[in-house]
Amino acid sequence: MKRAVFLDRDGVIIEAVIHNGKPYPPASVSDARITEGFYTVLQKISAAGFIIIGITNQPDVARGLQSQKAVEEINQYLVNVLPIETIFVCFHDDKDACSCRKPKPGLIYEAAAVFDIDLANSYMVGDRWKDIEAGKNAGCKTVFVDYGYAEKQPKGYDFSIQKPAAIADIILASEVENGVSG
Repeated sequence: MKRAVFLDRDGVIIEAVIHNGKPYPPASVSDARITEGFYTVLQKISAAGFIIIGITNQPDVARGLQSQKAVEEINQYLVNVLPIETIFVCFHDDKDACSCRKPKPGLIYEAAAVFDIDLANSYMVGDRWKDIEAGKNAGCKTVFVDYGYAEKQPKGYDFSIQKPAAIADIILASEVENGVSG
């Protein structure tokens, strides 16, 4: 089985758009800003033997505020320019009660089935409580990118960092500490 690093899209792979202390997705590819230094971060993770997969909730599609095409264009751009295998997307809103919307682990389970991933030796990285809960619910180790958003904060994560640029360092140090190698 393979190991993976699952990354939330908005706020981890790309910068979230912040309004009143809360994060929102960019509207288009031209608005998407890859997090500073992230290509190097992903290269380090990939070199350590991890598959890199995006996991994202995009409820603005269900809410009629964003087109599915715009979301898919952003995702395709990211897969084209970064060493990311693919991005799994939930287009539903909470009221849809689907199994794929974080904090439920459906997208992580789907990715694990497609890529034969050992979830117990994988990581979920996110900047919101739903990302961390999804990772915990799937049995992954979790890394919380703490931007201090004005919203519910996660609990029970394994690691906390202030900037996505620290993701590779925290994961690789954890792997060394636990005697795991690619």
